[in-house]
Amino acid sequence: MFVGLISDTHGVFADDVRKFLEPVDQIWHAGDFGTLSCAASIEAFKPLVGVYGNCDAQDVRQVYPRFAHFECEGLKVLMTHIGLRRGSYWAYDPKRPVYDELAIGLIDTYRPDIFVCGHTHIPQVFRDSRLGFLFMNPGACGYQGSRDVPRMALRFKIENGRISDLEKCELPWNK
Repeated sequence: MFVGLISDTHGVFADDVRKFLEPVDQIWHAGDFGTLSCAASIEAFKPLVGVYGNCDAQDVRQVYPRFAHFECEGLKVLMTHIGLRRGSYWAYDPKRPVYDELAIGLIDTYRPDIFVCGHTHIPQVFRDSRLGFLFMNPGACGYQGSRDVPRMALRFKIENGRISDLEKCELPWNK
C-alpha cells in the first residue's frame, strides 16, 4: 500500500499537494479538512481515510469520526487530530512526548504500531520506543498558519508489516 499522509488542509486541496500524492493508493487525512467540499475533492481524487479536527464544522463531523483505528498491511494504525498536549509542540523531547489525554486513552486501548495526528502544523516523525509505535504528524498542507513552518505532506509504503520509502514534500507558501 502506498499511502499519502496529510493534515490541516483548512479548505484547500492545492495542486502541489495533488501532484505529490498522485502515485499513492490511499490518502490518510489527520483532521481540519476545513470544508466538506475539500474532503469530497480529496475523496474524489483517491480513496480516503480521515478524521475531523477541532476547526471542522458539524457537516464534516457528521461524515468523519473523531478518531479512526484500522489495520493496513499488518500494522495497526490509530489516527486522531490532536495527539500532543497543548504547549508541548516546540519544547519537545521525542524520548518523552507529552500526549493529549484523549490520545493516551486511545493509545492504551488500541496499542497502535503507527500513531497519526495533525493539529500542530509541525511535521514530526519519530519512533516512540517507550510506547512502541511510530509517531507521524505530516504538518499542515493548507495555507493557514505560520509561514515560519513549511507546508508539508508525507508519503510512504507499507508492505508485510513494514514501512519503507518515507518521503516528505516541503510545499511553497505561494498559491
